[in-house]
Amino acid sequence: MSEQRKKVLEVKNVVMDFDVNGKGFFSKGHKLRALNDISFELYQGEALAVVGESGCGKSTICRTAMRFYKPTYGEILHEGKNIHKLKGEGLKYYRQKVQMIFQDPFSSLNPLHNIYYHLKRPLQLYHPCSKAEMKEKMDEYLTMVGLVPPEEQGNKNPHQLSGGQRQRAYLARILAVGAEVILADEPTSMLDVSIRLGVLNLMNRLKTEYGKSFLYITHDIATARYFADRIIVLYAGHMVEWGEVNEVVLHPRHPYTKLLLAAAPDPEREGEVELPVVRSQETEITMWTPESKGCPFANRCPHATSRCHEEMPSVHKVSENQFIRCFHTEKENANESRTKL
Repeated sequence: MSEQRKKVLEVKNVVMDFDVNGKGFFSKGHKLRALNDISFELYQGEALAVVGESGCGKSTICRTAMRFYKPTYGEILHEGKNIHKLKGEGLKYYRQKVQMIFQDPFSSLNPLHNIYYHLKRPLQLYHPCSKAEMKEKMDEYLTMVGLVPPEEQGNKNPHQLSGGQRQRAYLARILAVGAEVILADEPTSMLDVSIRLGVLNLMNRLKTEYGKSFLYITHDIATARYFADRIIVLYAGHMVEWGEVNEVVLHPRHPYTKLLLAAAPDPEREGEVELPVVRSQETEITMWTPESKGCPFANRCPHATSRCHEEMPSVHKVSENQFIRCFHTEKENANESRTKL
């Protein structure tokens, strides 16, 4: 599927370190490694979900792709060009084609202006046209995202819209800019449960009918399966499992992926569930540094061995569309091979 599509974004071996001050204002700083060797490709008309706990580095990927941060190592390519080296017209083109949806829809819109104003500005900058044509385009985008009747909704200020309507208005603004790649950072987490599905369905329609590409950041693995084509499970800035979404969700191989799925609500589940994780005072989420070694999940993993604490697992292909970083998969593969023999 992916091989037949245009590659719109490529992340290659990205490492992101942040300086962290020690005790005291003038003490020697330390480095926190927020992302470690992140690599993936995003294709036209697909949604790639990045799933993990708070603090795992999901939003840092988005912010690096938006050029808020420059990676310590590695590069991000858009249509084959390193985005952190773009200048002038090349940078303007990138900012037009790659846009971001923020978590809080209200903070994304200027409360002093109506929705028409938010659509008019990008049209003036990127698609100048006559007043009549601009009004027609603005109404078209509002209708496209489900804000109807468009004239009534366009004349409203952000505080007069619900959370879901604000997120739709911001999507209309992104469409007015001309974005082809949309970085969606927890776009439904601040919305009521009853209206989350409507926003997800809208994004899915933009993906399937208009060929928009989404990098979907979420902690909710259930919505990732509903919306995304592929998925990356992120832990402490590391890709621990990734592949086709149904392969990963229905047949998880990494202990952390299994933990996320076990923690997800299931209305058909009866009784309490024993989560597959080690519990002790030493099992806090790993704070990774450039000097850290081993598997980042080792101190919480019920299967961890001394090797897990000393070596970083290499990438293993466990099925046609599924990859993992875990030493225990080596044992499983070896057992499966002996069984087949």
